Amino acid sequence: MRPRRPLPASLRRVALAAALLVPTAVVGQETAGGLMSVAPPPEALRTQGLAPTPGHLLDRRRVDLNGAWAFMPDLVERGLRNQRPRYSIPRDDRQQLDGPLVEYDWEVAPTLAVPGDWNSQDSTFLWYEGLAWYRRRLPALPPAPPGERHFLYFEGANYLTHVYLDGEKLAVHEGGFTPFAVEVTGRAREGSSLVVGVSNRRRAGTVPGSDADWWNYGGLTRPVWLVRVPATYVRDLRLALVERDGGARLEGRVALDGAGRAGAEVRVQLPGLGLAQVVRADTAGVATVTLRPPTAGPRALRRWSPESPVLYDVQVTAAGDTVRDRIGFRTIATRGTELLLNGRSLWLRGISIHEEAIGARPGTGGRAVDGDAARRLLLEARALGCNFVRLAHYPHGERMTRLADSLGLLVWSEIPVYQEDIAYESAHTLGVARAMQQANVARDWNRASIIVWAVANETPIHDARLRFLRTLIADVRADDPTRLVSAALNRSAGGSPMEVAITDPLGEHLDLLAYNTYIGWYGALTPDSIPHVRWRTPYAKPLILSEFGADARAGHHGDRRERWTEEYQAWFYAQTLRNADGVPFIRGMSPWILKDFRSPRRYHAVHQQYWNRKGLVSETGRRKQAFDVLARHYARKAAEQGGAARATGAAAGGAAGGAGRR
Repeated sequence: MRPRRPLPASLRRVALAAALLVPTAVVGQETAGGLMSVAPPPEALRTQGLAPTPGHLLDRRRVDLNGAWAFMPDLVERGLRNQRPRYSIPRDDRQQLDGPLVEYDWEVAPTLAVPGDWNSQDSTFLWYEGLAWYRRRLPALPPAPPGERHFLYFEGANYLTHVYLDGEKLAVHEGGFTPFAVEVTGRAREGSSLVVGVSNRRRAGTVPGSDADWWNYGGLTRPVWLVRVPATYVRDLRLALVERDGGARLEGRVALDGAGRAGAEVRVQLPGLGLAQVVRADTAGVATVTLRPPTAGPRALRRWSPESPVLYDVQVTAAGDTVRDRIGFRTIATRGTELLLNGRSLWLRGISIHEEAIGARPGTGGRAVDGDAARRLLLEARALGCNFVRLAHYPHGERMTRLADSLGLLVWSEIPVYQEDIAYESAHTLGVARAMQQANVARDWNRASIIVWAVANETPIHDARLRFLRTLIADVRADDPTRLVSAALNRSAGGSPMEVAITDPLGEHLDLLAYNTYIGWYGALTPDSIPHVRWRTPYAKPLILSEFGADARAGHHGDRRERWTEEYQAWFYAQTLRNADGVPFIRGMSPWILKDFRSPRRYHAVHQQYWNRKGLVSETGRRKQAFDVLARHYARKAAEQGGAARATGAAAGGAAGGAGRR
């Protein structure tokens, strides 16, 4: 690949012009009548050229397609306006039907780094919302065994992606935070021209909608690979600890893809537990696995927990294919207002996190695109004393969830069904959300750290929304019965300003209640009032405070009653924590937020400048006073929980594991 060339001045003018655009609407939006069951199932989206995504791709043979890609912005979407190749930017190099279209010369195009967002790589594209094209040549491929299959694998691209190979359009994918695959068996060869169009333009019917409170980072924001698998390969492996009939066992399935899947022999091994099983796949290529781990001796199963994040090597061999994973085994359940991890009472000491990197200098950051950026965020959470992180408001990259596994951090994983700006009556929008949820669950099913699948955040209360979210909840429960389902609520019916009444009818369908509260920051009340706020709900379920917070500009000091100061934020935290201590059904929290992050909603010319300043650390990682307030609170909670666990003893583990939900 060529070394990176900076964007020229001509493209800078295009980027500046893009900042003046407003989101556009999609014509002909499909509307569902009655129940939302009329929406297309997620599988229907594969008609756009997508293949079933091979699983466990980070552990497979793959060709690295990351690095410098040629880059062209396409603000007016010229490359999509006509199906004739002469008008298509993806046309290979200068080979045009009626002579060269000199505006679209890949050989002189600047380059951007993949993975990465275009907004933070060049400041002139900070506000760019629209279509842009990426291009690179495929490198030489290693010798391939007979029958080997090849897939282009995109870990994430925001938001609408068009994939071309050698001028032929192969696939379209909608969604900015979930992976997808395109099969290119027999097409991919050394020198092939791979062109990818990515649009982050917000339109009606997208998920999220047009008014999200975070930066709309565009482009190939996560890694791209060419994955190599045998003719018949292991597409999916799922294995979990299940307590049933007074005993614990490992249950799961292995799904194969390819002509040889029916009746294939499948071997599953866990050498650390001394377990192995050989089973046969059914006619659909699915094999059911049941293993009984030892309960005593040196190979007795050690359950995953934040205090002991034990991971076991798992290997599956079938039809000439081998996949490996490292999986932790634990149970998560509720019993009344109790939250139970491995049968023991759990209190979630959490923090919310956006997938935005800590920058080297003020005003920098961008998408956290690699493991180092993810690790720095999670290590800040650990320094805070957290055993839990809420990954908001969309699926974060796979490296984040794998790191949470190894670091012992429990995870809330969410899809971006966000606030009121969702087309809740649209069958298309529901289909997109269902596909996102399905892809998120499939990718991270084996991550022990994930205990909650969240279907929404701060959505309005009305019938269409309830039907929409109930469909997502039913999907999640059918796909993964081993975890809890939740959504972050923020509307309370009735009551006074000094009362939080969690009466949203969605609460009836959730395993874990979650509520976002900003009393003392938004509205007329000040932190003086927070300790006197009363909480009630008709639902006998555990509650977490999924958000609370106040803005403070790092380094800005003054009287604690002066907004925007670190002192005000610290006071707000102290008062909110005092109030939460008095609510018996609160079983944890994930305050908003670990780090200051970019947002187009945050206009304040002095203190925000398009940054949400509710972080406990600045965009460069400078800790504010409230960081220490919360850290001291979590240290006390950890000591209390540790003492309770010691007093309860190991006997509590088996007794409660199967009680209540999960």
